[in-house]
Amino acid sequence: MTRNTNFWILMVLFQVAFGLTVFAATRQYYVHDTQKATTREMMTEQASAAWPEREPDTGLEKLISTYSGQPINQDPLVTLSQADEFFSNGQYGKAAELYEQLLASGSGNVNIYNSLGITLHYLGRSEEALLVLNEGVALDSSYQRIWLTLGYVNSQLGNTAQARTALTTAVQMGADNDVGQSAMKMLDALP
Repeated sequence: MTRNTNFWILMVLFQVAFGLTVFAATRQYYVHDTQKATTREMMTEQASAAWPEREPDTGLEKLISTYSGQPINQDPLVTLSQADEFFSNGQYGKAAELYEQLLASGSGNVNIYNSLGITLHYLGRSEEALLVLNEGVALDSSYQRIWLTLGYVNSQLGNTAQARTALTTAVQMGADNDVGQSAMKMLDALP
């Protein structure tokens, strides 16, 4: 009987250890997804402040969209969500097209300039990225993240003085948050 009891005690201990191991191995995956979702929610909130609400698509728009194969989606929040999804999946060409559509539609949202800028950089169009990022800074120089992105792109191009200026500005706007911390690390890594 003790052998049977010992077997079950060992089995329970094994199950607990196995469960904790699986939890530890998968925890980072779920934490990362939660952070990504929170970032996407913040971007959506920022975007919603710049765009008025839109009436839902009519049946005719949906029918035309289905027939032509081209989406007729004029809701900027949906377009932003699609662009962010393409960006997250590394489909930078598609993301850039959607970010450009948003800017062409008259969006004054500086976050779109930031997103397009980093996307263009990832596409190897860094000079164009700098133009877009500088337009965004001119639009709203109080947006800390665009200074971080501007510093990053400049540092990648070897424009150390411009990178240092942009990153210093980002740090001065607040060194106690994630953006400011990232800017400080990049600033320390500059030659």
